[in-house]
Amino acid sequence: MTSTLNAHWQSQLFAAYALQEVFDKPVEGETPQSRLKQVGMMTVLYMMHQSHEKLTLSNIIKITGLTRNAVAESVDPLVERGILIETIVKNSMGRGTARQFEFCPGIFDRLRLSQEQQKSES
Repeated sequence: MTSTLNAHWQSQLFAAYALQEVFDKPVEGETPQSRLKQVGMMTVLYMMHQSHEKLTLSNIIKITGLTRNAVAESVDPLVERGILIETIVKNSMGRGTARQFEFCPGIFDRLRLSQEQQKSES
């Protein structure tokens, strides 16, 4: 039961982090719609991360049903914000390249600290 509770708290903390990072720190020229898309994309990416799915454009497209451009419009600002780290890897066929993403490790450190603070307060 404890691990389920921890997963629940971590999901709640991640959602709060996503809202804070995107809505409390708007980028010049960014629309509210763009910020909302970014928060939604962070949620999708977090769920993929938890399921140990590779965060590639192709996988994100497959899961969301969005076009490549729509995914890029939501993911690129997250890279610019420093929330995601982008690397170029070989594609699944091994012939071309693919964009792959991962969350900045500092995010999970912050979540762990927040979770430990929650435990100590209760």
